Amino acid sequence: MSTKLERKSSLQANWLQFTFVMILVLGIFLRFVNLDKKVYWTDETLTSLRISGYTGVEVVDQLFDGRKINVEELQKYQRINPEVSFTETVKNLAIGNPHHPPLFYIMERFWVQWFGSSVTVTRSLSAILSLLVFPSVYWLCRELFQKPIFGWVAIAIFAISPFHILYAQEARQYSLWTATILLSSAALLRALRINDRKSWAIYTASTIFNLYTFLFSILVVVAHGIYVGIVECLRVTNKVKAFIVSCLLIMLGFFPWLIVVVGQLNKINKATDWSAIPVGYSFLIKAWILHLVRLFFDIEFSWKNPLTYLSIPILVLVVYSIYFLCRKTPQKTWLFILTLICISFLPIVLADLFFGGRRSSISRYLVPYFIGIQLAVSYLLGVKIGNLSESLQQRKVWQIITVSIISLGIFSSVIISQAEVWWNKYTSVHHPYIADIVNRDIEPILVNFRGSLGYALSLSYLLDSKVQLRLYRNPDANYLPDESKNLFLLYPSSSLLKKLEQEEKYKIQLVYKPAKFWKLEKN
Repeated sequence: MSTKLERKSSLQANWLQFTFVMILVLGIFLRFVNLDKKVYWTDETLTSLRISGYTGVEVVDQLFDGRKINVEELQKYQRINPEVSFTETVKNLAIGNPHHPPLFYIMERFWVQWFGSSVTVTRSLSAILSLLVFPSVYWLCRELFQKPIFGWVAIAIFAISPFHILYAQEARQYSLWTATILLSSAALLRALRINDRKSWAIYTASTIFNLYTFLFSILVVVAHGIYVGIVECLRVTNKVKAFIVSCLLIMLGFFPWLIVVVGQLNKINKATDWSAIPVGYSFLIKAWILHLVRLFFDIEFSWKNPLTYLSIPILVLVVYSIYFLCRKTPQKTWLFILTLICISFLPIVLADLFFGGRRSSISRYLVPYFIGIQLAVSYLLGVKIGNLSESLQQRKVWQIITVSIISLGIFSSVIISQAEVWWNKYTSVHHPYIADIVNRDIEPILVNFRGSLGYALSLSYLLDSKVQLRLYRNPDANYLPDESKNLFLLYPSSSLLKKLEQEEKYKIQLVYKPAKFWKLEKN
């Protein structure tokens, strides 16, 4: 009887592993397909600008003066400036963007320098770095749960997660951040288990990489510290001493950039003040729900879409996963995941609730929180589909639930792979429509009154070479049209529109309302 059960268990394990490998292959494919299809949005253009050696202030001073320029003059600042050395580029990063640690940008600079500056090449580094997530999450699951089945389930969930696929196809640091969080977390658990110099050295190095990827990694280090303190019963054991030494070395390794951050806090506050703009509680609650749902299912639905109700079973699954994790695993296992979830999410939420802002509605800030949620769900599904001692009916129910979660992820990711814009490109979602209207004109001139450099750079990727532009720093610019050709006005002020409407020689027409996009013709 036991031999038959073991044979059945072995066959099931082989079948599950084969299935998960196929899902992994599909997930890898979805990370690389149509890399150049989506609009190269505002934040991505700033990545290209930062690695080019130019500074935002320099570009704005040279181009945002209202003179006529062509698309190529804008695109010049998306390619590496051979006259600016690598050292100067890092210096410009420290001065201009201290809230973005340099690791990803240094890697991207070398990548573009070797392979070119096309959208596909620039994004491909993030896609490649996202592959580090799979061995890292497998290692972390082995440290947490021991059995391979949980690692394979986690790989499958991460592989076809719409959220992770979106950011694997974006020229930003978030796929690298995901990998370094997983890596440093697995390294910590290994160091606590083995407690030798080599394992603590691996934890130290991986955490330094984590901090040099994104500043919110500080919350991950805090979560690790709280976890170590609790599992060691708040006693100064050898493991606690080793962790303290590791933290001191981490601080020493991150100290150069920490000086940069502390010295430019005012600049960081100014650069991120948009995230402190107050929003209503209902907005935040909806955003928190969407965050969780989009980990598993994302078709960019609105709250009026009937498919939104699929969020209810997904939320129930997430809550039950955390409950099941806490009930069925040892304290040191559930405590690690719960600490990661709470410490990476609650401080951001509390900052929004007490000081105002929308930080917790920005999904890319919450990667450690998402990782904790996905680990809990992976454990639940791994137990339920791999436990032969449960009844056949129960196993079938959980197999259906697992297949449904995987299918929703695949369905979402396939749709995402074919889309030109998605919710994570929020400042550039209108650009394809604007560019299509402008490109259809014979000799168009686009007058952009929105003083955002990233906005203008993003739009330049979609405009034909025949398009000419005039860029202004604010919508109240004193602009008087003097061209005989048709003009397109983007984000003009209401006072300018009123002035132009009073001029009998002009005919002004709103051609795309969501972006405040107007066409001006001479009568």
